[in-house]
Amino acid sequence: MYFTDRGIEELVARRGEEEVSLAWVADRLQEFVDLNPEFEVPVERLATWLARLDDAD
Repeated sequence: MYFTDRGIEELVARRGEEEVSLAWVADRLQEFVDLNPEFEVPVERLATWLARLDDAD
């Protein structure tokens, strides 16, 4: 298990029953980067990866 898995598991445990829009998630990611600019690159990579999941390689 990676260290980050704990955070993912907590997210599912606390909010797994909620339904949210991708716009809400994008707003939270932007808010996180505004508060933690050192994470801009990893958040940008995650957002790009999520946006392109269905693209053909």
